[in-house]
Amino acid sequence: GNRRAFFGLIGLVFFILMATIGPLLIPLDMTADYMARFQPPSLSHILGTDYAGRDIFQQIVHGSTDIMLIAFSTAVFGILLAVIIGILAGLSGGWIDMIIMRTIDVFLTVPAFPVMAIFAALFRIRDPITFGLILAIWSWPGLARSIRSQILTLRKREFIEAAEVMGMSTAHVMFKELMPNMIPYITINFINIAKGAITASVGIMLLGLVPLSVTNWGMMLNLATFQTGAIYVPRALSYLLSPMIAIILFQYCLICFAGGIDELFDPRLRANS
Repeated sequence: GNRRAFFGLIGLVFFILMATIGPLLIPLDMTADYMARFQPPSLSHILGTDYAGRDIFQQIVHGSTDIMLIAFSTAVFGILLAVIIGILAGLSGGWIDMIIMRTIDVFLTVPAFPVMAIFAALFRIRDPITFGLILAIWSWPGLARSIRSQILTLRKREFIEAAEVMGMSTAHVMFKELMPNMIPYITINFINIAKGAITASVGIMLLGLVPLSVTNWGMMLNLATFQTGAIYVPRALSYLLSPMIAIILFQYCLICFAGGIDELFDPRLRANS
């Protein structure tokens, strides 16, 4: 019944299909044809051509795979770190909890984007998965702190006390008793981390610190803005706007879908809608 969430779901399905099936259906021709450079959108080139006369729509389709891999891998690595560290801090208490919380405070104090940009420049990143791992290093602290707070609340429940009295292992308590109660919250944060990864990765590539494929949306923005002079050519406006609009639409779909998931699992939001 939530139209905004339904729009987000349809949009995400579209982008996922574009990243997985799109490259199989739409071949990528990167042959340069400088006589056809910076052509406006037409029937032969839906989004026009770039600085080398290559089809922009083909690049958007093939570049979506990199964006999906970066977002998904960052979210997976970030969630794993946050869940393990947050639950460990909440269950252990004492000096372990204190050390983890002070470490989280350090991570939260330092601005994330400059550090991720420095890491991306220091390490030779050649594939989206490695890029996602670098971005995940600074994506887990906020979620880990929230999970710790939920653990401190949940551990007072009767079923947790019963599991401890029965001598269940810490791993059993973590993954069998606590995790099912936090799946909705983790799902929402998975989407939010993926959204943040897209923003960070595009920003880092826009600065030219990670030279991935030229079809990557961030690299397309970098080439259009700094390398090829497209920003100064009125006919090349499509080359600049196409990846920008694709990024905005993908993130908006993530936001809409996350809002729908939040409303689904939160009775108070459903009552107010």
